Amino acid sequence: MSEAANGFARLALTVTPDDALIDVPRRIALDGAPPGARVTLASRTERAGGAVWHAEASFVADARGSVDTSRDAPVDGSYAGVSAMGLVWSQVPDDGKSRDVFPNAVTTPLVTTLTATVDGGGGGGGGGRGGGRGGGEAASARFTQRLAADGVTRREIREHGVVGTLYLPPGAGPHPAVMILNGSGGGINEPRAALYASRGYAALALGYFKAPGLSDYISNTPLEYFENALRWLRDTVRPAHDFVALSGQSRGGELVLLLGATFPDAVSAVVGYVPSALVHSAQNAADPATGREGPTWLLGGQPLPHIWENNRTASWAPYDEGPPPHRHARAMLTALDDADAVERARIRVERIRGPVMLLSAEDDGSWPSSRYSAMVAERLARHAHPYPVEHLDFERAGHAILFPYVPTTQLVYAHPVSGRVSTGGGEPQANALADERSWAAVQAFLSRAVAAHAARATHARASDSVQHSEDHHDAQP
Repeated sequence: MSEAANGFARLALTVTPDDALIDVPRRIALDGAPPGARVTLASRTERAGGAVWHAEASFVADARGSVDTSRDAPVDGSYAGVSAMGLVWSQVPDDGKSRDVFPNAVTTPLVTTLTATVDGGGGGGGGGRGGGRGGGEAASARFTQRLAADGVTRREIREHGVVGTLYLPPGAGPHPAVMILNGSGGGINEPRAALYASRGYAALALGYFKAPGLSDYISNTPLEYFENALRWLRDTVRPAHDFVALSGQSRGGELVLLLGATFPDAVSAVVGYVPSALVHSAQNAADPATGREGPTWLLGGQPLPHIWENNRTASWAPYDEGPPPHRHARAMLTALDDADAVERARIRVERIRGPVMLLSAEDDGSWPSSRYSAMVAERLARHAHPYPVEHLDFERAGHAILFPYVPTTQLVYAHPVSGRVSTGGGEPQANALADERSWAAVQAFLSRAVAAHAARATHARASDSVQHSEDHHDAQP
């Protein structure tokens, strides 16, 4: 806090809590302003690569001279409506083009500086420098967002054919485990793994392309690589109750459903963020030598049938030639009109032996994740899937569902492999709401999945013990 520069009482700008994990909402409050004064709150955060992101919103102080972002809607600014963390999710980069919001080393915290400026005295009596801006900076505060809690450890993995990063929670464990898979941008999703570990899971962020020692492209990726990684994870962390979930985004969402169906004994639960119900071709992450209609996944050295293969209706034209910002989903929808191709490419999700969570977006610009998720849920229902199935479909949201309290404004981007410019869809405020609600739902889903898995394991051990006792008794002379 700082002494006001323009004659009225000392202002106090506070953030509660001021240092916590990134998924914790903050209360941002200003006290000591003239009642009815117009107050502008601004935020600035240095993010990946040193890029600075900013937002601001103006409020009217109440009769006590206070502003509270969890209670008050701004009268104008970067966002509208009541949102405790609007000054974070509405941030835009100063350079107008940066997109990465996490620090290069995810163990490095993000620090946001807030400033409060009183723009005028309003109707409450006092002390400002007249209407409009120009009251000067009156107060400031900082808060820290962390991806890794105290005691979380990080270990790079380059062994036994596995490429990734392992994050472990504090304490000896055992902990339930989650393997995290990125989408068509490739790489290693360390931010999500760090946060999973901070919430009690042994988390392996697995690379499978665009990672050290691996191909630059998604084309011709063998599923046996993931089977080996699941085995390595179990052998290394010895997860509690032998629980290993899969969490994947976009192509990773397609992949986690595919892995659950292909290796059902190795997968305890599946979390699919904006997933596909179908096997897709390599698309924007393709090796140019095989093209975007070439295969993505191999099993036993053979490519899996995909939706673009021998498809009578599929066309790239709605994407390639459509109006900017280009929407990849428009091309994907043409492929769904060939029912035979859809059936050939359908992921056999009924083979999954565990609960399934699906998180989709109604305005997904990358592919129709709402429709795909509904297809998955319907197929599981038709086969009387004996485990819980949850599907959350977020209205007006787009493809980039992450986790809470990060900027959601950069909707148009160049694909990191193909370089094609398109939009993931959605609106910043709807995307922010999807971020918040999806992460809360995933945590609750996994907690229930672990408890149910542990109960089944206990029951199985008890049954084995009874059977062993009976066999021993029968063997007595």
